[in-house]
Amino acid sequence: RNIKLLDDMVKEKELVVQKNRQKLGACQLRIKMLAKQLDRVDMEIEREEEAGNVAALSHLQAVSRRLHSELQREKELELIIDLKLKQNTLEMWEIEIEQGKYEVLRDKLQKDEEQLQKHYQEQREERICKEARTALQAEGKRRSREKKEEKARKEYEERKKKLLEDAKRNHEKAACFLRQSTARIHDKIAKEEEKTQEHMERRIQAVLSLKTSITSNREKLQTLQVLNKAKALEAKKEEMKMREAILAEGGNVVKEIFLHKRQLKHEKEEQAFRELQKSRKIEIVSRILKEKASIHKQKESQSHIRATKARVIFNCILQTSVLSQESWLSLSPRSLAGEGTAPGAVSPEDTAQDVLWERGDEEREEEKTLLEPEFPGLWGREYDLHQIPKEEVDPTQLAIRAVKKEMSEQKMEEFQTGSFAKQMVPGGEHKGCAFHSKPSCIHFKDFDVGQTYKKKIILTNASYSVNYCRLVGISECLKDFISVHFEPPGKMSSGMSCEFVVTFKPMINESLEGEVMFVAQTGSFSVPLKCTVKSCVLALDKELIDFGSHVVGETISRTISLTNSGALGTRFK
Repeated sequence: RNIKLLDDMVKEKELVVQKNRQKLGACQLRIKMLAKQLDRVDMEIEREEEAGNVAALSHLQAVSRRLHSELQREKELELIIDLKLKQNTLEMWEIEIEQGKYEVLRDKLQKDEEQLQKHYQEQREERICKEARTALQAEGKRRSREKKEEKARKEYEERKKKLLEDAKRNHEKAACFLRQSTARIHDKIAKEEEKTQEHMERRIQAVLSLKTSITSNREKLQTLQVLNKAKALEAKKEEMKMREAILAEGGNVVKEIFLHKRQLKHEKEEQAFRELQKSRKIEIVSRILKEKASIHKQKESQSHIRATKARVIFNCILQTSVLSQESWLSLSPRSLAGEGTAPGAVSPEDTAQDVLWERGDEEREEEKTLLEPEFPGLWGREYDLHQIPKEEVDPTQLAIRAVKKEMSEQKMEEFQTGSFAKQMVPGGEHKGCAFHSKPSCIHFKDFDVGQTYKKKIILTNASYSVNYCRLVGISECLKDFISVHFEPPGKMSSGMSCEFVVTFKPMINESLEGEVMFVAQTGSFSVPLKCTVKSCVLALDKELIDFGSHVVGETISRTISLTNSGALGTRFK
């Protein structure tokens, strides 16, 4: 590389020296021409001075001055060019001296290049030999392929001949089967034609009967039209009589007739409204009957659950309540016999009686709660749902009521302090969240700043018993943008659901995450909430581009689809 650089520099300097020499020769030539012109002008000036021509003399003197100045500039330029030429010549000699230092390397490089050329020549010869061998192999393959193709063609012709013979035999069999099937089809068509004939006769009879009914209906219609015309004539006569009567009284005919028509129209509308009201009442009654039937079915399905609940309550009474001997003696002897025979067990009569007590308490609770238009709320006031009249005071019911009151007070204390007890039923223990939300995550995606978005969420009681639900709040980062509208539904049975509405008003274009927090009788729970901005989601429809098998020289193309499933557009490359 250095040798090549020095050679290039030498060539460049030689070119510069040659150009400077050309410039110097041109400059010297111009100096000679100017000197000749100046001599000629001096001779003319002497001639004009002798002749005494002042005007020509002044002109020639000006030309002489201009030629002197140009000659002076050309001499200065000659000096500058000569200096540059000497400097460039010196630099060229220095480069040649430097180039001489690399003469040994130049010779070595030349030898290396000659060896490289020989190597390239040997490689070309080897490549030519390989190509010749490859061509011979390709020719052999072509001949073997032609032999295989010829063999395959002969096999194909034999197979084709065999297939034609088989097709001929199959055609003969098919023709035989076709004749048999056409005979069966002809029989079937004949039977269907008989059936259609009978059907047409029946239709003709029906058309004739319809024609007779139409003629009778037409006669009835004509009579109705005559009656309507008669009614119209009577109405006109009554209108004329009314007009005459009003004229006789001296009133406003147009006004009275208009009022009379409007009254008739109002009466017709009232009649239609009463008929519509009657039909709506019938529809409402049918809906109420359907709802009652569905409620009855639900009560029958929940009767088994209530019976097991009553049995559990009675067992708690036997374990926790401390009663006097006289109050226990007031119980039925049959229940005492059952306890004596099987300690810790409950007889069927006791279970039935417990179920009756429980149903009576629930009926009284429903009667009390239905006295108010809406549920007042469990956290606003204390209300004893288990209060009964004094006339029905019974020691066993008093024990049941006392246990229930203690359990409710204990649950309220746990609810207020935050320590929640496990929910146990005869089938097992309930684990997990007491309420399930639908959807499980509140997600506001692809939102625009300044818009308002609302979502309705359904909370379902997934526990095994009655439960309560109250809104605690939302995450701190969401309070400026999220508002929740939730009305506490009060007591909720297992499987029942309530709704709340979440309103999102974005003020900034950022993704947010948080949760809506609730507290229930069995513990606290939360519903996750996400707000995601618009984004681009690019996806390809293929993970692998498979071109399959192909032949040399064949062009195969495949199409790939790039899909943006997000709400934000983007450029791709």
